[in-house]
Formats: sequence, structure tokens, C-alpha cells
Amino acid sequence: MGRRRRRLAGAAGVGAGALPEAIAALSQSLPAGPSPEVFRRAKFDRPEAASALWRLLFHVLSPLGAVGASASLGPEARARWVKSALSSQGYQRPALARLPEDGSQGSRELLLALSWLLARGPLLERLLAQTRVRLGDEVPALECESLAWPGPGVEAEGPVDVRRVQWLLGKLRLRWRGLASGQREHSALLSKIHRYTYGCHGNHSLGHLSVTETEALRDPENGRQLLQALERENARLEAAVRWRACELVYWQWMDTVLGACPPEVPAAASQPTSLPRIPEHRAGELELVARELQGLQEALREAAEPRRAAWEARVGGQGQGPRGSFSRRAVQEAVQQQLAALQRSWEQDPGPARPLGPHRLVRSRDGTAAGQGLQAAEVIGMLRSQEACLEAVLHQLQGQCRQELARLAGALPALVWIPPPGR
Repeated sequence: MGRRRRRLAGAAGVGAGALPEAIAALSQSLPAGPSPEVFRRAKFDRPEAASALWRLLFHVLSPLGAVGASASLGPEARARWVKSALSSQGYQRPALARLPEDGSQGSRELLLALSWLLARGPLLERLLAQTRVRLGDEVPALECESLAWPGPGVEAEGPVDVRRVQWLLGKLRLRWRGLASGQREHSALLSKIHRYTYGCHGNHSLGHLSVTETEALRDPENGRQLLQALERENARLEAAVRWRACELVYWQWMDTVLGACPPEVPAAASQPTSLPRIPEHRAGELELVARELQGLQEALREAAEPRRAAWEARVGGQGQGPRGSFSRRAVQEAVQQQLAALQRSWEQDPGPARPLGPHRLVRSRDGTAAGQGLQAAEVIGMLRSQEACLEAVLHQLQGQCRQELARLAGALPALVWIPPPGR
């Protein structure tokens, strides 16, 4: 018994010593992570720890480009944004939704929300990948997923203004051309830097310097800042490794935090239902009103059925009757066949596998042996073949739309159909 008591005491001592280390590692691996004392105070729902946890959740949930805008947001706007982001990700704890938006309370609930995010997915890996120091000139290669369009048989919820759709398409084309122009200018500048610094890199497989490395050599202050950024990133990576080693202790501690929370009261039980008392002399009037309402519903149904039948017979030749449904099914089948053909051609392509993720942009001389990376000529050829297939599908769909418009124009000779210019 004495030896068992000593073993339990030793295990408790190890767990007590590993908990501060686990919280410290988690705090150091998070962006703008608070001190470990904030986590300890949040367990007891101390109000002085709430503001730091609100800021931490905002940094964790915000995209990388929106983190710098947190300084211009007040506590109320930041709290509303965090609540909305957590709700959109599926966090439906009512206690968090009832927290005041001034950011002065709810540190324990915020700690539970942060732990839910950690347990939900690879949060630390995603944050480390977003904030890593990029030494090379990277280019995203084919990071587009399959188009999730609703299909030809899905209709809009409300009326669609054709002029607004055309305006949105024009706006999209204008921004796409601006983006393509910016990408071309960026590629031209990178090519100049790579040609000018060719042969300066210590790694012969790379051969040239990147923009970050060129700035570090050109200005010593930039080199010192780059060194400090690399040291901070290494410290965060080491903290993430320590966190993975003692993560279990943190989750055991979170069990005690969840046990300290007051029990959740269901919404139905918190608000007792009270039905209004109906006087006895009004009961007969209610029955009379119910019978009148039932009679009106039957009369409305009898009047609506012949009108619905007449409307279906009238629009039978305008794409809404049996012939229209048959044409829609034919279009859907044709589109599905084309998509299946594209998928088969993509899978049977003997070229390189689908490149995913960002790749470092490296310029190689003519005649240099190909390495393990992606060759620009192969990627360009693959993109051009896919562009040709998509163009063919687009022309086929446009022809089907013209035939449908011609059929509708023949069904309504009193209307004048003016297609958009250039189509």
C-alpha cells in the first residue's frame, strides 16, 4: 500500500508539473498567444482574462489578410464577429451566445471555445502554415477545385434581373483581366530578378536568389529582420512540438474546466410555457370562426385547381410543360456526359500528376536536367488542353441555349428577343 501511494503521488506530481509546460507550449505556438496565467484565470471565469481571449479567438478565426484590421475594431465588433464565426463553424453553445459584447466577461466560455477549435481539426498546423516565413518565390499551381455549380435544373429563389446578371458578369471579367495583368507584371519582375541573380545562390539546384533573399543582401536591416522572423518561427515550431508531446495533460485539465461550468438549462425549461385562458363564452365564437376558415380554404382550393390547369396548358410550349421538362433532362444528360468525358480524359492523361499546393519558382537554364519539381512547359500544355475541352463544352452549351431561345421566340411571336451583344 505504501509503494502504491508513493507511485500515485509521483504520477500526480508529474501531471502537475506537465500542465504548466503544456499551457506554456500552447500559448507560445498560437499567434499573439496570451500568457499561461490567462488560461489559469479563465478556468475560474475571471473577468480580467476575457479581453485577451477575445483577441486570441479573433486572430485564430480571422483570415490572414484581415488580422491587421483588428486594431481598428472595437471590443463590441470583435465580439460579434467571433460569435458569428464560431456559429458558422458549428459551435452552438448557448452560454457563449449570451455573453455580453463589451468583452468584459466569459473567459471560461472563451477557453472552452478555443479548446473546441483545437479538438476540431489541425488548427495549429493551419496557423503555422499561414504565418510561416517564405524565403522563396512561390507560385500556386492548379489549386482550383471542381466547380460546384447548381446545375441546369435548379431555379433561383426569387426573380432574377437579367441586367444585373450581365452587370455582374462584366464586373467579373474586368476584375479577372486586372488580376491577370497583375500576375503578368509580377512574373516579369520575378524573371528580371532571377536572371540578374543567376549563379549567386549557394544551392546549385536553385541557382538564383529570391526576392526575399535579394532584399536581405541589399539592405542589412532587412537581413536582421528576416533572421528575427526565422527565430520567431523556429520558437513557435519548437513550442508546437512540445505541445504535441504533452497535449493529453491539457485535455485532462479541460475536463476539470468543463466540470466547473454550471449545468446548461434548456431553453424550453428556462422559459415556462403559459397558455392564455379562453373564456367559456368565447369558445363558441372560436368554433364558428374555425368552420368559416375551413370553408374559405376549400373554396380557394376549388378556385385554384382550374386556374393551375389552365396555366400549365398555356405555358406547356414555353419550357415549363412536358416538352420543356424533356428538353431540360436532355440538357442535363448532355452536360453529365461531357463532364464524365472530361474526367476520363483527365484521369487517362499520361502527363504529370496534379500539382497541389504552392511551389517555389525556380528559373533553370536551357539544357539543364529536369529535377523533381514541375516543368513550366508541361503545366502550360496541360492547362491549354483543359482550356480547349472547356471551350468546346461552352460552345456546345451556348448552341443549346440559342436553340432554346429560338424555340421560345417562336412560341411567343408578339415578343422581341434581343440577345446580348457579341453572343
